[in-house]
Amino acid sequence: MSVFFNGNEPISLCDEVVVHKDVSRQARGRLPEEDLLIDLAELFKIFGDSTRVKILSLLLGAEMCVCDIADSLQMTVSAISHQLRILKGASLVKFRRDGKTVYYSLADEHVGQILSIGLEHVSE
Repeated sequence: MSVFFNGNEPISLCDEVVVHKDVSRQARGRLPEEDLLIDLAELFKIFGDSTRVKILSLLLGAEMCVCDIADSLQMTVSAISHQLRILKGASLVKFRRDGKTVYYSLADEHVGQILSIGLEHVSE
């Protein structure tokens, strides 16, 4: 059975709409809080850009400076810096200074796990 909505009115392709209240209630109880779901959706938006995923993939293997990332991806330092700002804002990368050079790395092991699991999933 398929149910579609026209505004607030359910439109059923069958004569009868069956809602399994116990299943629905249990499923609702498993949902994380709305704020967490919004934050999760925002996190996945960050992973929705191929340049950012490329940067994270590079950093999965090693700490790198902006110039090395730009050279590896054959992009401008300005373009890489812009994406790194977004990744830093989302707490996906961290940095350290060594003199005038800034080195970037993944913020924590979770970022690497998310990336690795995603790659594994799309490789199947």
